[in-house]
Amino acid sequence: MVTPIRILLQTTIPTTTDDWSIARFSMLHDYLASLQDEAGNPLCQVVGRDRVTDIEGNDPILSSLDQSDFDELWLFALDVGDGLSEKDIAGINAFRKRGGGILTTRDHQDMGCSMCGITDIGDTHYFYSQNPDPDDTRLNRDDPYTTYINYPNYHSGANGDYQKVTIVEPVHELLKNPHSPSGIIELFPAHPHEGGIGAVPNNPNTRVIALSKSLITGRDFNLVVAIEHHRDTEGNMLGRAVANSSFHHLVDYNWDIEKGCPTFVDEAPGNGMKNEPHALDDIKAYVRNVALWLAN
Repeated sequence: MVTPIRILLQTTIPTTTDDWSIARFSMLHDYLASLQDEAGNPLCQVVGRDRVTDIEGNDPILSSLDQSDFDELWLFALDVGDGLSEKDIAGINAFRKRGGGILTTRDHQDMGCSMCGITDIGDTHYFYSQNPDPDDTRLNRDDPYTTYINYPNYHSGANGDYQKVTIVEPVHELLKNPHSPSGIIELFPAHPHEGGIGAVPNNPNTRVIALSKSLITGRDFNLVVAIEHHRDTEGNMLGRAVANSSFHHLVDYNWDIEKGCPTFVDEAPGNGMKNEPHALDDIKAYVRNVALWLAN
């Protein structure tokens, strides 16, 4: 029997009922846990948790992640700068140095900017006050409706709706869906204000693999960045990594709006995901692809 892939689903915020705590990623958790190989054995063993801190302000799991038996970290960076301590970042970097795979995702403006110190990955995420997009034509608002949110805030659609995915050739294996008529993933859950991501400069192992388009400005924006195995200056073979522009691609509310959302969400939802089953099939195919790709 093949040992299942051990995946840690982790937020950077403490457990709070009226927030995007890990309980709101239950559909992702259950789907990953349901995956099986051809012999019917479970592909993944999944643990979900929110941030917990010790007396020194470190998360005991993240700060020693390289010493754990996890194969992958799926990090939902939901803070605005205080979600990871220096020791947490060191633990995550050491985890990747020993070959651990990492998916990272965040959202608009400065949400998730505590990730800036993570090797390679921090450079893929653009924020308002840290590591801004090197293209200064993008340093302005895209979504004009939610006025208390600043850039980057790409408007791909309402929560509960889907957005069309533009594949960057050649097609990356993360974006293949053998059950789709086209053979590729075409739709992702939408969100009114997604964050900004991009390829790491001077790193040939990092590339943008998927784009989307703002429904407000018509501008393309980066949806997914993939980072391949490569050796660092110390000779470590770093694990693979993925960056998504928004955690809303993976949260319950954007897969099924009937799951509900925190009370501070005031944008009207849509029903595109409910009316187009192909959209949910596509994001589930992406999730499965990520789990397998990061493990190799």
